[in-house]
Amino acid sequence: MQHGFVKMAAITPDIRVADVDFNTEQMILRMKEAASLGVKIMAFPELCITGYTCGDLFSQDVLLEAAKDGLRRAAEATSDIDALVFAGLPLDCEGKLYNAAAVMSRGEVLAFLPKTYLPNYGEFYEMRHFVAGETSPDFVNFDGKLVPFGTQLIFTCAEMPELTVAGEICEDVWAPIPPSSYHAMAGAAVIVNCSASDETIGKNEYRRELIMGQSARLICAYLYANAGEGESTSDLVFGGHNIISENGRILAETKRYHNEMICADVDIERLIGERRRTTTFRFVDRKNYRKVEFHLQKQETKLSRIFDPSPFVPADPDTMLKRCEEVLTIQASGLKKRLQHTKCSHVVVGISGGLDSTLALLVTVKAFDMLGLEHSGIEAVTMPCFGTTDRTYQNALTLISTLGAHLREVNIEQSVLLHFKDIGHDPAKHDVTYENAQARERTQLLMDVANEVSGLVVGTGDMSELALGWATYNGDHMSMYGVNASVPKTLVRHLVRYYADNCGDSDLSTVLLDVLDTPVSPELLPPCDGEIAQKTEDLVGPYELHDFFLYYMLRFGYAPDKIYRIARLAFSGQYEDEEILKWLKVFYRRFFSQQFKRNCLPDGPKVGTVAVSPRGDLRMPSDACAAVWQKCLEGMKI
Repeated sequence: MQHGFVKMAAITPDIRVADVDFNTEQMILRMKEAASLGVKIMAFPELCITGYTCGDLFSQDVLLEAAKDGLRRAAEATSDIDALVFAGLPLDCEGKLYNAAAVMSRGEVLAFLPKTYLPNYGEFYEMRHFVAGETSPDFVNFDGKLVPFGTQLIFTCAEMPELTVAGEICEDVWAPIPPSSYHAMAGAAVIVNCSASDETIGKNEYRRELIMGQSARLICAYLYANAGEGESTSDLVFGGHNIISENGRILAETKRYHNEMICADVDIERLIGERRRTTTFRFVDRKNYRKVEFHLQKQETKLSRIFDPSPFVPADPDTMLKRCEEVLTIQASGLKKRLQHTKCSHVVVGISGGLDSTLALLVTVKAFDMLGLEHSGIEAVTMPCFGTTDRTYQNALTLISTLGAHLREVNIEQSVLLHFKDIGHDPAKHDVTYENAQARERTQLLMDVANEVSGLVVGTGDMSELALGWATYNGDHMSMYGVNASVPKTLVRHLVRYYADNCGDSDLSTVLLDVLDTPVSPELLPPCDGEIAQKTEDLVGPYELHDFFLYYMLRFGYAPDKIYRIARLAFSGQYEDEEILKWLKVFYRRFFSQQFKRNCLPDGPKVGTVAVSPRGDLRMPSDACAAVWQKCLEGMKI
């Protein structure tokens, strides 16, 4: 449960219709199995203690009393199990029969949740046997103890107050306004559904979309346990389709027609953080809800959850192709609108032969194509200086020529040397002044050329550089429109590769692939034997690590120790723990100290869920203190 991770399970046990003893034994076996895996929240199917398909046997006192006895034994079994358990049964109460779920923990029944919506159409005829449950919480007598009864119950973990759980039963989630909608708005972060949904053609796909959609709308974890083999097949077949979804993402799902248990590590902190930042998620008046407290041992969850080392880049190839096209279109559409507004038919782009300027040029070409403008209106400026290598220089020339842009080459060595003379700087001293003077000279030149051609300077810097402050203030940091401003470096690579693979021009593809193979560098220091001497990732760390840190810090507000924990899992076998921690410390130090650069960024289009624009996603003071984060980092050990 450390860092908000809670292991949960949806379980379909073997059953026999109306054989309560057998069903109870199977439930207890599965509870113990789940507990051995560290599961803290368990869900069993609807009416699983008796079986859903008992029909008119639900009118038999013998079956109803047996169900209560089975519940007693199941509850007693939870004495040795550190978990909150939901299981369905027919509940005879004051002359009425309810389709209910019992909630058990530490040897006792904590509450009963009655089903709200009883299907009485098609193959369902639940109103023949059951009555709908009341929403307002009441009490029922079970074994001489008053037990909360009703739908408006929220179960809260005393040891982890943010772990709040509520439940509904099968058809409830298919209703126009499911009870779970109110539960979530009353504070429940986890919804459990004990279900008996039969299989018909295409129903599994709809069911999957329904659960995913509900978890996304409610920003919750949705634990769906479905009836399976063992139910009567007189008229229906139940596939045991279990699903665990977290905020619209499927964490685990069973193959149908097998009775299985699925487990997933739900991130409660992630859900709570997402609710905090989503201001349209409104909480309702909770006065009609009753809080039921339960206890769990607070211990570290052994994680089986997989963390993608490239969270900005889809792993699925088809999704990746669609993502690349969409991102390029967003970037180009943003530039297109700016050109229309300013009535510019010319732009100026500094081309270095590196990744970022290559992407900016490709986006600019796409925007010009959207506007029906000639590519010759793109003033592509290459500005070699002390650190320029022949490889990047030639790639820049080939790119410009192949794309039909207008080449302007200006060697800035003499201008920079004159500037050094003006300020009394020794050119042999390769310090930050030596480097930044080149970057600022290039930016001044681009701005002046833009004035000359009545054009607009297109910025090339990407979001990863902005996060780390790896840009010269009022140098490459500045432009008139930054098309890459919200594109992380890990995605930049894939966008350029996508273009190389799909452009249909072998010459362009060849040069793009060579750009991809070139080490990332600002090329501000003289080459070594003709090779790049200044490699960015040697200085500030691997961009794939920094993009990972950036994603989980800004998107979900994770603390440094949690980011470190999941980074070790994501990059296991690729980076040593010491290296991950080293670059994580660099990330936080640079992120806080460089906010002043981000607070005066040029306009640029947002393309994803994470961005650093001071006008949108990151409104952070330039002088914010990093002490709290540094303290957390200092306390971390390998």
